[in-house]
Formats: sequence, structure tokens, C-alpha cells
Amino acid sequence: MELFLEQHRWLYASGAESSGQTTYEDEILSGLTEQTFRTYPVHTTASRNSIAWHLWHAARIEDITMNILIAGREQVLLSGGFAEKLNTRFIHSGNGMDEAEIAELSAALSLEALKNYRLAVAARTRSLISGLSAAELKAKVDASRLRQVSEQEAVKATEQWLLDYWGGKNAAGLVLMPATRHNFLHLNKAMKAKLKLQKQPVAP
Repeated sequence: MELFLEQHRWLYASGAESSGQTTYEDEILSGLTEQTFRTYPVHTTASRNSIAWHLWHAARIEDITMNILIAGREQVLLSGGFAEKLNTRFIHSGNGMDEAEIAELSAALSLEALKNYRLAVAARTRSLISGLSAAELKAKVDASRLRQVSEQEAVKATEQWLLDYWGGKNAAGLVLMPATRHNFLHLNKAMKAKLKLQKQPVAP
């Protein structure tokens, strides 16, 4: 649990919890231009998707899995009113989007609202994971909660494989993938996009 909380802290912007140490998301957001944030497609070896999409998608996956599947509670997207604040019609995880949809999201998504959404998702995750017992971490995902994901249209109907994947996990497995490794994956892709689009001059 301590290792998770330490790793997780480095994956999100410092926000009000700043200890004076720069996190991975701080590095991505530092000096990030709006054009770089929204550019799609991005031609890197890691991904074509925009930084906007990567940061949004990672937060959506964590919000869905931690709140619906592990805690059985309302998503931060809904409880915090972010479905409206984010300025996008997409409320699902982002899996299975076509190029036109990704371009639409990248152009419209509110950067400020996304920053606040990510901070809210991170705070909720740390709070609920800190309260889990060893037995709860070992518990498999309840089938009724997987149905809630579909009912809330949190995953596109074409992406049933994702529900099947989550359904094979216990709570600890979801903590290790969506809440940590999945974030690392998409922050890495976002950073590669930033470095590609905002090339830093080489010091003499």
C-alpha cells in the first residue's frame, strides 16, 4: 500500500499536495503550449494520439475502475460535474475511438478542467485504496459492477474485451494496472509527444 501511494503520487500534478518536488505530470505540463496539448495526429514511435487524449484517457480509466469496480461508488466524472466541465461529449474510457472522434476531443477538451479532473480522480483513488483491507484487495471484480460500467456507458459497446479483461482481475490487479502501470504508459507517450512537438534548443 505504501509503495502504491508513493508511486501514484509521482504520476499526477502536485496540486495542493505539493512537497516542492516535481512530479511526472508536472514535467509534462510545464511549458506545455495549448497547440502542443491539442495536436493530433502526433507522429511519434509511441502513439499518434494527442497529449489531451492521453491525459484524459488515463484519468477516465482510473476513475471507472477505482470507483465503479473497486469501490462501487459514483465516478468523479459525475459526482464532480466534470462531464460538463471537460467540454466534451465523450463520457466513456476513450477505447475504440476513431480518428474523427479523437480529433474532436483534442480540439475541444478544456485543459484547466482536465487538470482539475485528474487531481480529483487521484485524490479519490488514494483515499479509497488507503482504506482497503488485504481481503478486499484479493476480492474479484463483482459482475454487477461490470454491468454498471456498461449501463453508465463508461465503455463503448464495441469494447467488450475491456470488461472481460477487468472481470478477470481482483482489486489488487486493478490497482497495479489502471491506477499505476497504465498511467506510466500514457504519461510516457504524452512526454514523447511533447518532446517531439516542442523541441528544446541544444545548449552551446
